[in-house]
Amino acid sequence: MKKKKTCTYIGGQAVLEGVMMRGKSGMATAVRDENGVIQTEALRITPPEKRSKWTRVPFVRGVINFVVSLVVGMKTLLRSSEVAMGETQNPSKFGKWMAEKWKVSLNSLAAVIATVIGVVLAIVLFMFLPQYVTELISRAFPDAIPANGIWYNLIEGGFRLIIFILYILCTLLSKSIRRTYCYHGAEHKTISCYEYGLPLTVENVKKCTRVHDRCGTTFLFLVMVISIIVFALANYLVADIIFTPYSAVNFLLKFLLKLILLPVVAGVSYEILKLLAKTQSPLVFPLKAPGLALQMLTTREPDEGMIECAITAFEKVLEMDADPESPEKLFATETKLSKLSAIMKKQFAEKGIDESDAEWILSLTLNVPRSQLSEERVVTQSECRKVLDIFEERLTGRPLWYIFGNTEFYGYTIKVDERVLIPRPETEVLVEQAVRTVEDGDKVLDLCTGSGAIAVAIACEAAKDKNVTVTAADISEDALDVARENARINKASVTFVKADLFDGIRGRFNLITANPPYVPSGEIEGLQREVRDHEPRLALDGGTDGLDYYRRIAEKLPRYLVRGGMIILECGENQAQEILKIFSKCDYAMVVKDLEGKERIVKIVL
Repeated sequence: MKKKKTCTYIGGQAVLEGVMMRGKSGMATAVRDENGVIQTEALRITPPEKRSKWTRVPFVRGVINFVVSLVVGMKTLLRSSEVAMGETQNPSKFGKWMAEKWKVSLNSLAAVIATVIGVVLAIVLFMFLPQYVTELISRAFPDAIPANGIWYNLIEGGFRLIIFILYILCTLLSKSIRRTYCYHGAEHKTISCYEYGLPLTVENVKKCTRVHDRCGTTFLFLVMVISIIVFALANYLVADIIFTPYSAVNFLLKFLLKLILLPVVAGVSYEILKLLAKTQSPLVFPLKAPGLALQMLTTREPDEGMIECAITAFEKVLEMDADPESPEKLFATETKLSKLSAIMKKQFAEKGIDESDAEWILSLTLNVPRSQLSEERVVTQSECRKVLDIFEERLTGRPLWYIFGNTEFYGYTIKVDERVLIPRPETEVLVEQAVRTVEDGDKVLDLCTGSGAIAVAIACEAAKDKNVTVTAADISEDALDVARENARINKASVTFVKADLFDGIRGRFNLITANPPYVPSGEIEGLQREVRDHEPRLALDGGTDGLDYYRRIAEKLPRYLVRGGMIILECGENQAQEILKIFSKCDYAMVVKDLEGKERIVKIVL
């Protein structure tokens, strides 16, 4: 293998059935779930330049990185276990009781308990047990191995190393841990492949080494060695002050001293690891060799699927570090409703998306009224997957109702997609005014019908007690296709005509409604991203001042509106008074405000 071209800042960790990679501003975990699908969770982290100055101070930074790595590593392991274990198809009575009574998933509870047991076991195995055995030996041979002497500390350190190696060997007996070691190998190979300057393909990664200078195994080995020196020095310096040989107090004080000095050990070990990783000189290889040899135990050759996980996580981190707009992703796992809601709202707020969209997603996907979303419950893995699919698509900027494919308007289900504007609540005020105005036998025309929402609502409402004929027109054939579908869905009797406003319309009407394009051309680029990038510009652009369509309607209106008939128009904010001037020759005009108190509807009688 050729020499490395670069030493990347990206580090990683093997997790259950996957790999976590951590960069400067993002971390990503890729885990293969029970269905064989790679799930990815990607989260933003504080970049180095914005972190505390203490993270750059030698020795102190080692302690901080050790604690952060421990916390993040534990959380990542817990998250990966939730994905890897999957959803319980037939939960036990206890599991159901936990979910209903305490709103806690059994998998999450088991993972937390396992973590606590793991921490306690590590303290017992690597600190308490070596000290206890050495104490027994020292008592048996007090003259040869006096308490706090050099041999005492060397024997204790030796036991710690032996237990560490035996622990690793014992873990090899577990099939699941052997698989985790394979993912550990995939993590190292992927990082090495990138550092060799090779494209990140499965074949290229396979060829790379599975040992790495910055591995956590090497760090742990250094911790074991440095601890022997640090603990021995500490024991020597304070022996005459606090230690009474072979007493319970003495034993406890020694144990507590080791716990207190752990940060010192971690800080020194971290600096040595960084120093060794910076050089490939043969002179320092003997210092690296023990750690690299241990890596041959804690890494195994991965299969192609494991390598795919590692590449997925690595590439997502590269993407997040290169692009601040690269979206975060979440695992689909069992979780509390409140937690899922909080995460979604936080990410929506960061993206400038209305947080209420998170409530709509949860309400419609889980079939829970928005008013009841405050009631805690466990969201199952399958439910969470559906929620996150919609959530992640919404993060791309695509409007929520395009994602769902329909919205509710005036009590009716209206199909919507990128061919039409999404009906807004303020437009319901127009429909309300029209329904109050229309009389039995009237002929109604809806211009610029788009999705047909206005025409469908008027036709359905009028049909309850009146005989009304409704015609709807639009210049877009695509929009008319959507409108016809909405009329069919709601069983509305509406005739659709392709027409550019009145061009193509025949006859005269008692009532005309219109929600024409009214956004000034120069303001379209300043609209919300989802409106600007997804909703049809044809339905937005109202010309230089946004009033072009109103002028065109006013010009030909007398030919199509019967004497005494009414036209009801929706308009943009601060446009109503200008529209009244355009229709200055009318017999009667008034402005109606929407629910927010804005002048939204103009009613005109010829």
